[in-house]
Amino acid sequence: MKRKPLSASFVTGSIALVFLIIGYEVAVFIHKAAVTRIEANRDHPDTVYVYVNSEENATEEETLSGAFARTGLRSNAEEGVSPSASRSVRHNAKHSPVVEAVRARSRRVESFRFNPNTVSVEDLQRLGFSEKQAQSIDNYRQKGGRFRRKEDFAKSYVVADSVYDRLEPYITIPKLDINKADSTALLDLPGIGPYFAGRIVSYRTSLRGYSTPEQLMEIYHFDREKYDGLKDLITCSDPEPYPIWTLSEEELSKHPHISRAEAHSIVLYREHHTPSECTFEGLRKAGTLSQEHAGKLSLCKLQSAATP
Repeated sequence: MKRKPLSASFVTGSIALVFLIIGYEVAVFIHKAAVTRIEANRDHPDTVYVYVNSEENATEEETLSGAFARTGLRSNAEEGVSPSASRSVRHNAKHSPVVEAVRARSRRVESFRFNPNTVSVEDLQRLGFSEKQAQSIDNYRQKGGRFRRKEDFAKSYVVADSVYDRLEPYITIPKLDINKADSTALLDLPGIGPYFAGRIVSYRTSLRGYSTPEQLMEIYHFDREKYDGLKDLITCSDPEPYPIWTLSEEELSKHPHISRAEAHSIVLYREHHTPSECTFEGLRKAGTLSQEHAGKLSLCKLQSAATP
């Protein structure tokens, strides 16, 4: 059966409809492009840089810190950068909603070193997260959440496996210095409650500073299991050398590894030996210290008698 040819009016109408649709799409595109262009022309500059150089004094640094607080940036001290070091801080200015939408669609994903506990919402978006995802991460932090390890960041429901695989080499979470952290900061460590946080600080005072993180296990009930659960999260800066050759007998006896009798023997030993003979090994050989105390004191950073 032969199909009837399409009528001329139907063909003409179809062609007109196609041109109408194309014309509408072109008009919408031109309108959006025009609006974006107008918004871009009256928008703010894309980026603002704050420079901090080695010649700035403390007052200038404090002034910048206030500016950082207003803009959401972090100061040298907050980022662990020496005040004398030169650095520049990147900060994007605010843009109109139309321009922000265009920027979001054409945003170039970047990869750079960051601390997930302190990185700004803006920089999270530079790393490839949407504004909603970045805000979700920030909300978690605002509620007291903390990423102790890289793997913790991967567990966030807004961090896809592919995104984590790309960013993992750039994640930097500073270790907690047990010689500088206060009891509040120590509470962030797994397995550390108010009791152990207080004991860590008080024992640090008795030692006059930890010489090695392993000394935490000298604290009562701080066992190997507890230490293994946090050893990768902590570090130990060098303490001031313990002045064993200059302290009085009373002061020496306050050290957790020097008994009162041992303190008296140390004073007698240094009174009857030259500075070159006053060494920890000399004390050990003279039987001045018990075997237990000698072993624990050997972990401590001691001052040399030659340079009191």
